[in-house]
Order: sequence, then C-alpha cells, then structure tokens
Amino acid sequence: MALIVQKYGGTSVGSPDRIKNVARRVARWKRAGHRLVVVVSAMSGETNRLIALAKEIQAHPDPRELDVMVSTGEQVTIALLCMALMDLGLKARSYTGAQVRILTDSAHTRARIVSIEERTMRRDLDEDCVVVVAGFQGVDEAGNITTLGRGGSDTTGVALAAALKADECQIYTDVDGVYTTDPRIVPDARRLDTITFEEMLEMASLGSRVLQIRSVEFAGKYKVKLRVLSSFEEEGAGTLITFEEDEKMEQATISGIAFNRDEAKITILGVPDRPGIAYQILGPIGDADIDVDMIVQNVGHDGLTDFSFTVHRNDYQKALEILKPVAQHIKAREVQGGDKIAKVSVVGVGMRSHAGIASTAFRTLAEEGINIQMISTSEIKISVVIDEKYMELAVRVLHKAFGLEQPA
Repeated sequence: MALIVQKYGGTSVGSPDRIKNVARRVARWKRAGHRLVVVVSAMSGETNRLIALAKEIQAHPDPRELDVMVSTGEQVTIALLCMALMDLGLKARSYTGAQVRILTDSAHTRARIVSIEERTMRRDLDEDCVVVVAGFQGVDEAGNITTLGRGGSDTTGVALAAALKADECQIYTDVDGVYTTDPRIVPDARRLDTITFEEMLEMASLGSRVLQIRSVEFAGKYKVKLRVLSSFEEEGAGTLITFEEDEKMEQATISGIAFNRDEAKITILGVPDRPGIAYQILGPIGDADIDVDMIVQNVGHDGLTDFSFTVHRNDYQKALEILKPVAQHIKAREVQGGDKIAKVSVVGVGMRSHAGIASTAFRTLAEEGINIQMISTSEIKISVVIDEKYMELAVRVLHKAFGLEQPA
C-alpha cells in the first residue's frame, strides 16, 4: 500500500463528465489499497473567466482581491470531485489551501510556499478518506488568501507529496508523458520512460510546457518521485522524473529538443568596452522586472564592443524604451532589436561524458542553411537563437541527427 499524491489539471476536470472520470480513476487506485491525496485545478477556462470578470470592474485588479476571487475556481472543483467520489461509495473530504494551511509568503498572485500543516490530512487518511485539496492556493501569516501563479497546482501537488513523504506524486495532464520534443512538430517523437530532474528543469525552462518549472524544482529539492501521466488514457506508465544515479535511467546521450518562440533579441552597438558597462545596461532592465535570458558580448576593437541579450517577447518594446536613454548615457552608437527569433535547445545529461554534441548540432543546422545568431551552453544543454521561420525545421533535423525518433 502506497501513499500517492495525484494532481489533475484544468482539462482533466473541465466538465462534470470529466470530473466523474477522474473520480473513477481515483476509485481504482483507492480500491487497489493505496492512500490518496488528490490535488485539482479549476475547470479549464475558469481562471481566465474570473480574471476577465475582475478586469471589467477594475482595469488593474487589486492583487489581494484578485487572489480572493480566482481561488474560488478550485473550490468548486474540489467539492464536485468529492461528490463524485461519494457517489462511488468512497469517503472523501475537500479542503481549500487555507483549510489545509498551506502557508505562503504574502506575494499576492505569485506566492511561494513556506510550510504545510499535514496533521489534518493524515487524520483523514487514517480514517480511510480520500483527501481532495485545492491546488494553486494558500494563505499567508495574516490569514489572507494567496495564489501561486500560473501552473501553481503542479507546485501544490509536489509540495503536498514532500510534506507527506508520499511514495510518488503523479501529475495527470492532457499528454501521456514527456516526449523527446513536441509531437505536433515531429510526429515520430518518442515518449521517454524516464528523465532526470536536471533535464526536466532545462526542458521546462526552455519552452517545454508539460510541467511548471517551480514544481520540478520543488520535486528535485525534496527528492519527490514525479510521474507524468495522461488523464485520458486508462493504461500507461507515463514518464518518471528521477535522479541521474538511478540505475534504471536510460543511458541516452540526448533526451530531447526543446524550443521557445517567445523570444526577442536586443543588441546595443558600439558600447564602450570598460568595467561596469554590463551593469549599466542590464541594471535598468532588472529594475523593470524584465528577465534576461541569453547574453553575448562580442570581442571589442577600438575600445568598443557590441552587447546582445534576449528577453521574453512580451517585454521587448518595454526593454527597447528603457535602453534608448541608457545607450545615449553610455555613448553607445545604436540600439537594434527584433522579435522574430526562436530558441532551440539540445538537452541531455549524457553531454557530460560524450564529446562532439555541439559540433553535431552546429553541422546539422549548417547543412540546412540555418544561421545561428547566439549560442548558450551549460553542462547538459546547448541553446541557439535562430530566425523564427527556421524553428520547426531546426527541431526536426536536430531530433533526427541525435536519433531521438521512434524505433522502426
């Protein structure tokens, strides 16, 4: 008998029929002898509907009141799921984040979990109840309702699994696992049986939207076994996210090709090549709460250099406006930019022990006439910035070059 935390996203509970399907799945696990804590999101589209409603009243909704409002979406789902479980003859009890006492900081709309009170959940589990908890939400020290930001239900699930020392945290979503790349772009992409936390973190940060990055960080930190499964398929082992030293790990050199269309590049030409210049450029960008991704500074000549970096496409215009006076102040020649770029990344822990990964990637792109604008590397990834129109081609040829397709 195992203690399992299951998390179901908005599409999994998007209608009464789907909620009943989730209840039947939970019932099968329960009748197999397992103890279950179930975390659910709001029904698909509900959070967006509530945010839109708030904006009809207040153009920039007050963060505290917005948290009060959007947290009601999960409250509906937990009650409906408990009703469905009761209809199947199971004992079930629902809790909001505040009732469990998922304690967070006070950063409304993007709170972080501080601690979790587990006694109530353990009492219910001992009484043979299925515990159903609202994802995405908590409460601060003052008793204010807080929410964890987009995708926060994944984080709730992993955090509960860590607090309860669960045997496994299962994330049910609309895909049946983690793939070598997006099957919509590469139809013969392969589902991975296992992937390391490091690789999953890179994939999540580089554009893979299977899991929310904070939940992967949490799972890695607290050594929670994490499994991605489909809520629409009755069978399947999904993908287990685990540790590199696990003897069952696949020995693949490369695990996947990630990509991100939401990139924009800014270049400041003719920057004086002197100490502190990077801070003068990026300090105001950080002060504006704009995240910078890749950074490249060219080798200078005549005391000047070019400085390039990427930001999220939504921050592109804001960043340009910030940098125009900065460029004048530091006496740079010109600010240029473009938002028609994409980032493509090769990810795999096998890079640590296999040479030639970078040369294979660069040769593959060169053979297709794809120009690389920027390069960034880490121990387990190589990322390149290319013209957006070549992104899907780059993903396909790299996927093939590293032998990631389904076996014939």
